Formats: sequence, C-alpha cells, structure tokens
Amino acid sequence: MQVNVTFRHIEPSEPLKEYAEEKLSRVKKYLDEPIEAHLVLKVEKFRHIAEVSIDSNGIRINGTEETDDMYSAIDSLADSIEGQVKKSRERTRRRKPSNSEKDWMEGPDRSAPGRMTADRELRVIRSEQVFAKPMDVDEAVMQLDLSGGEFIVFTNRNSNRINVLYRRKDGHWGLIETVS
Repeated sequence: MQVNVTFRHIEPSEPLKEYAEEKLSRVKKYLDEPIEAHLVLKVEKFRHIAEVSIDSNGIRINGTEETDDMYSAIDSLADSIEGQVKKSRERTRRRKPSNSEKDWMEGPDRSAPGRMTADRELRVIRSEQVFAKPMDVDEAVMQLDLSGGEFIVFTNRNSNRINVLYRRKDGHWGLIETVS
C-alpha cells in the first residue's frame, strides 16, 4: 500500500505520518492491490482536518474528518474509511456470485429443473402442503384479513373446487378458481 501524506499549514512530523499510515493500513485487508492512498493533513484556524482519497483496482473511496486534534481526526477518518470499504465490498459481493456458485451454475452435468436467467437458475426453495378447508369466499376473505397473510388456499363450498384468494397490491382481493 502506497501512502502519500501532504501537510498543509502544519509542521511535517514523522510520528504523525507514521501514525496516519498505520491507521490507514487497516483497510489493506479489504482491498485488492495495488492500493494508492493520498492523505492530506491540514489545520485551518482551530480545526484539524484529515482528508484521504484511496484508489484500489477501480474502486475510489474518499473521506474527510474534522476535529480539534489531528490524531483524533486521523482515528475518525480511518474508522469511516474502513466502514466505506466494508460496505463497498459487501455491495460487490452481493452483485457477483462466488466462484463455487459460478461452478455450480455453469456445470455441464446440471439436471435440476428450473428456468435460467441471465445470472442464475431459478429453483423452488420451499415446498409446503396445505389443507384446503371448505368455506365460502366471504369466510375466506375474513380468514385472510385476520391472518394478515398474502393468500389463502381453500375449497369453495359452492363449486367444491380448490380456490386461491390473494391480496392485490392495490388493496383489493383477487380470486383464482381451478377448472377441471
């Protein structure tokens, strides 16, 4: 990790520079090499300001912290940058599947049923058997309203067929009736 430290309106000090480099090196474990960090330590009146810009393999992270002490500004800056790096890495991890997941999806001997999308194969995650209790549509509406669920499966007393009552996005009810 290459760290460039610039001092503005403050005497350059080797201990301060080493302290800042040590604190910024905490993000090294989250980023891919090569890592370049440009750190600016400056004093404006009574404010001690630490600014950093980190470039690592296409990722740019910027941060600024301001306190009444340079060491505490560096500490705060290191904490906020580390949080940004973790958040950025987590976002990237959610977007890209891991290598083991890629191997599973691209394997030649896949025989699992499902539909392929651009990213991955869709599959049934949960299967459940339900008892289709005989009731009227009005009773099913009342049951669904009381349960707070999104749908209910029941046997319609009038037609003796399986029906599904569901809550629509507009707040109304939808009814699916099976036909033999």
